[in-house]
Amino acid sequence: MAKIYCDLRRCVGCKTCELACRVEHSNDKSLELAIYQTPKPKKRVRIDKSDKGPFAIRCQHCEDAPCVPACMSGAMYKDKKTGQAKHDKDKCVGCWMCVMVCPFGAIVMDIEDKNAVKCDMCPDRERPACVETCPVKALFIGEEKDFKKMLEEFSAKRDKI
Repeated sequence: MAKIYCDLRRCVGCKTCELACRVEHSNDKSLELAIYQTPKPKKRVRIDKSDKGPFAIRCQHCEDAPCVPACMSGAMYKDKKTGQAKHDKDKCVGCWMCVMVCPFGAIVMDIEDKNAVKCDMCPDRERPACVETCPVKALFIGEEKDFKKMLEEFSAKRDKI
């Protein structure tokens, strides 16, 4: 299953991914209009910091996603075709159990709409907005093996320097 990965060596914490996510999930998909939208569009990715530097936090679409069995209304579910952990906002009752059990802190509460908000991998796009707009190419979409290969290639290039 394709996921979004973050190369910690490249992320500079610029938050371009956050902005791109908000715009992508706005009514008109326009920065100018998203600024004035009420309620404000919710981001599904956020930049946090660790002792190794900044990194992007978003839903990992866990294989054994704890948010799915924790959801009492069935709003959280696994898509059988893609393997992604998805959220049906029409079924969500705002109990926040998914928020409490997510080991990555990737599901957030939308208090205004009484709904959970999480990465949906931008289903209307070929590549998620955060990946497409990352100016330093820290975000990568692919399979785990593809990401490991990219890291190995990066290390090999670095070792030659």
